[in-house]
Amino acid sequence: MAQKDSDDVVRRLKSIEGHVRGVQRMVDEGAYCIDIVNQVVAIQRALKKVSGIMLDGHLHSCVTDAVRGPDAEAREQVLGELMQVFEASGKV
Repeated sequence: MAQKDSDDVVRRLKSIEGHVRGVQRMVDEGAYCIDIVNQVVAIQRALKKVSGIMLDGHLHSCVTDAVRGPDAEAREQVLGELMQVFEASGKV
């Protein structure tokens, strides 16, 4: 992964971490349920964005290298990994 992308992901994860702590504080303080749910949805969107950045980097590096390379086993491995990701996300 390019350093710029890595820095972006780390920045986003730190922000998400702070956001989660804020939601925990809201729960501890008895905040209105829908306000908490809205914050959880925002965290989920932020995590989805991080996942998308990571997947994009993987597709443009590891997957591209494996597909273009001569190693059929490496190709099958990265394709299998992608299938696992799509299955886990409910996209298959």
